[in-house]
Amino acid sequence: MEIAAKLQFIDLRSKFLTGSVLNLRPRLLPISHPITHQSITGSNSSIRYSSFFNCRKQINPKISAKLSAVAVETSVVEEDIESLFSENSVDEIDYKRANKKSNSGASSISSGVRLENVSKSYKGVTVLRDVSWEVKKGEKVGLVGVNGAGKTTQMRIITGQEQADSGNVIKAKHNMKISFLSQEFEVSLSRTVKEELMSAFKEEMEIAARLEKVQKAIEGSVDDLELMGRLLDEFDLLQRRAQAVDLDEVDMKISKLMPELGFAPEDSDRLVASFSGGWQMRMSLGKILLQDPDLLLLDEPTNHLDLDSIEWLEEYLNKQDVPMVIISHDRAFLDILCTKIVETDMGVSRTYEGNYSEYVIAKATWIEAQYAAWEKQQKEIEHTKDLISRLSAGANSGRASTAEKKLERLQEDEQIDKPFIRKQMKIRFPERGRSGRSVVTIKNLEFGYGDQVLFKNASATIERGEKLAIIGPNGCGKSTLLKLVMGLEKPRAGDVLLGKHNVLPNYFEQNQAEALDLEKTVLETVAEVADDWRIDDVKGLLGRCNFKANMLDRKVSLLSGGEKARLAFCKFMVKPSTLLVLDEPTNHLDIPSKEMLEEAIAEYSGTVITVSHDRYFIKQIVNRVVEVKDQSLQDYAGDYNYYLEKNLEARQRELDREEELEEKSPKVKAKSKMSKAEREARRKQKIQAFQAANAKSKGAKNAKRWN
Repeated sequence: MEIAAKLQFIDLRSKFLTGSVLNLRPRLLPISHPITHQSITGSNSSIRYSSFFNCRKQINPKISAKLSAVAVETSVVEEDIESLFSENSVDEIDYKRANKKSNSGASSISSGVRLENVSKSYKGVTVLRDVSWEVKKGEKVGLVGVNGAGKTTQMRIITGQEQADSGNVIKAKHNMKISFLSQEFEVSLSRTVKEELMSAFKEEMEIAARLEKVQKAIEGSVDDLELMGRLLDEFDLLQRRAQAVDLDEVDMKISKLMPELGFAPEDSDRLVASFSGGWQMRMSLGKILLQDPDLLLLDEPTNHLDLDSIEWLEEYLNKQDVPMVIISHDRAFLDILCTKIVETDMGVSRTYEGNYSEYVIAKATWIEAQYAAWEKQQKEIEHTKDLISRLSAGANSGRASTAEKKLERLQEDEQIDKPFIRKQMKIRFPERGRSGRSVVTIKNLEFGYGDQVLFKNASATIERGEKLAIIGPNGCGKSTLLKLVMGLEKPRAGDVLLGKHNVLPNYFEQNQAEALDLEKTVLETVAEVADDWRIDDVKGLLGRCNFKANMLDRKVSLLSGGEKARLAFCKFMVKPSTLLVLDEPTNHLDIPSKEMLEEAIAEYSGTVITVSHDRYFIKQIVNRVVEVKDQSLQDYAGDYNYYLEKNLEARQRELDREEELEEKSPKVKAKSKMSKAEREARRKQKIQAFQAANAKSKGAKNAKRWN
C-alpha cells in the first residue's frame, strides 16, 4: 500500500510529533516497525496507528504563545481541510531544489554581486547605459548621483524587482539572500522588542504551525485513506521546506544580539511603540542580521535619525563584513563607511576607490586629465581637417587620402569623450534690509506636552549675522523650539521674543514638501508666493533648480519625493527675509542641491537658525552651536569643530571616527589644505601621469597603424 510506504519515511519519534514544533530539523528515517499493507486493510477495516498517536504530547503552552505572538496569527475556528495543502507538489519542490543546487556556485564571483553592462530605459529614456561594478565580502559600495540618476533602479535590478533591458547581474550563489534596510523601518508597534526580533523567523514559524495542523488532521483522517495519503504527502513536503531553526537557537541568537544593538535585558518585554525612530532602526537592522544575509542594501538609512543614532549605525555597520550597497546623501556617513564609490551620471557609471572625500578628489583629477586629453585631440582633429583641405587638390591627393583616414580614426575609433561637467545650480536668498542687533531672545522658557517637560528655565539670545545650529537627540524639543521662535507654539512660562527692528523670518518646516498642494502645477506653486517676482524670473529660478520647461505645467502629485523637496525649497526661496529658520532643510536633497544650499547660506548676510543632523552640512555653514540638553540650552560660541573640542563625549566620538578613517585609507589631502610646494608636486605628478598615458596611447596607435 502506498500509504504504508509513506509512513515508513516519516520519523514518528521526531520532535514534530512530540510537541516541539519549532525544532525544524526534519529526520526522514524509516520507523523501526514498518506498517504493512495488511495492517492497514484488515478484515474489520480498522486502522491501528497507536505508535503515531500515542507519541504525541501536549504542546508546550510557552511555545504556542510565542508562535501566536510573532507571526502565526491563526483563527481558533476549524479550517477547511483543503486549506492545509500547499500549491506546490513534492516533485516540484524537489525539482526546484535540484535546480538551485545545479546553479549554486556557477557564477564567476566568490561573494557579493556584480553588474555587467547593465542598461535600462523607461519610455524611450535611457536611465542606465552599460553600467558595470561589483561589491564583494568586506566591501561597502556607496551609490551617488543626483536624484533620478538611477541609483534606486540599480538596487531594484539587483533584487529582481526590475529587469534590465540588457546586461547581466551575476550573483555569488543562485539562492542569494538579499536584505534591505530603508529609511522607513518595518516594525510592528504593537509587538514587544523580543517578538519583533523573533518575527525575522516568520516563514519558519508559519511552517512549524502548519506542521502542527497537518499532524492533527492526520489523527482525524483514520477513516479516509485517500485523505490520509494526501496529508502524509503534505507532511513530508513541509518537512522538506522546514529550516534548521529551533526555539532554543532563536532565543540564544536574540539574547546575544540585543546587547549588541544596545538593548538592556529588561527591554525585551517593552513595546516597540515606546522606542524612538533611532531605536526602531536598530530593531529593523537586528531582524535583517538575524537572517544572515549574503548582501545588504541600504537606502537613505540615516534620514530622520539623530546624530547619536547615526554614529551608532556607522560603528555597527563598520564591524560587519557582509557586502553592502549604500544609497545616501549623507556625505559624512559615506566617508566613514564606504570603501568604494560608484557615481552614476547621465546613465553612465564610474567607480572610484576609497570613501566620499577621496572620490571628490579623484573625480576632479580625472575630469582635469580627461578634459586636457579631449582638448589635445580636438586640436589634432582641426589640424588634420586643415591639412586635408590644403592637400585635396592636384598631386597631393594621395597624402590627403592618408590624412582623411587619420581623421576618420580620430573621430570614430580613437575618439576621446569630453567629460560631462554638471553645471552647479546657484541660488541666493532675497534679503529685505538689515535687522536690528537683537534677533531672538529666549528667557526662562518653560514648555512641554502633557507630562513631558521639554524646556525648564532655558535662556539664550541670538544676534544679527549669527548662523546657529540647534543639535540634540530626537524628541528633545529642537523642532518645538523653532515653532516657539515662529510663534506657532506658546510658552507655559518665560518668553520667546523676536527683535523689534526689521526681523523678517522665513520658516522652512521639516515636512514642507508634504504640505504642498498636489493639485497645483510646479509654476503655480512658486508664482503664488513670489509677490515681487516677474513670471520669467520665477521660471528662471525653477530652471536653476532643474525644473525643465516641460515640467512647469506638471502637477505636484506627479513629482518624485526629491522633486517635491526641490519645489518646496524654491517656494521658500522667493520670500524676502532677514532671518532664516530651517528645520532639517537637507532631508531628501541630493548632494549637489545640498552644496547649492550651503553656498546660498554662506552668502546670506542675515541670521540663520537651523536644526540638522547632517554633520557635513553643519560644519560648512554654522558659527555657533546650541545643544538641547537636560531641558536647557547649552551654548557653544564657535563652529561645529569648537563644539566638538568643548564637548568631551562628542569630541571622543569624532576622534574615534577620524582614527577609523586613517586606518581605512591612505592619506589624501584636500587641494585647499595643501602647501604651495605640495600643490606644485602634485601638479608635476599629474603632468607625468598624463605624458605616460599619452605615450602609451601613441604606441598603441602606431602598433595599429603598422601591424
